[in-house]
Order: sequence, then C-alpha cells, then structure tokens
Amino acid sequence: MLKLVKLDARGLSCPQPVLMTKKGLKLNPEGIEVLVDNNTACMNVKKFMTHAGYKVSISESEDEFTLTASK
Repeated sequence: MLKLVKLDARGLSCPQPVLMTKKGLKLNPEGIEVLVDNNTACMNVKKFMTHAGYKVSISESEDEFTLTASK
C-alpha cells in the first residue's frame, strides 16, 4: 500500500503551497497529500501536480481542500 506524505499548506498564499508540493514530490515521488484552505491554492497545486504527471483527486470539507497526487 502506498504511504503518502502529508503536507499542511493551510494559511499559506501562493506560490508557497506549490513550492511545498514540489519539495514533497521530490521527497516522495510516488505521491503526496496536500491540505490547503483556499480555492486559488487548490487550483494552482492541482495544475502543478497534473503537469508533473500525477493523477490528482480533490476532496473538499467545509473550506478546506485535500489534494491527493499519485502516479
């Protein structure tokens, strides 16, 4: 089973969540989970992960988004 690295990027404005995601994928290229708290960060992180070749799923709970990237 894939063990995902979990990143908490809540409270950060762009480009910080994308930069955290980039570092996280270098540490764990199989996939990561990123938690953000605004739609702009969600869309930017999703776009980055998709362009990096990952499948991305997003779940939303209240005002928080969890993006999961996997190969």
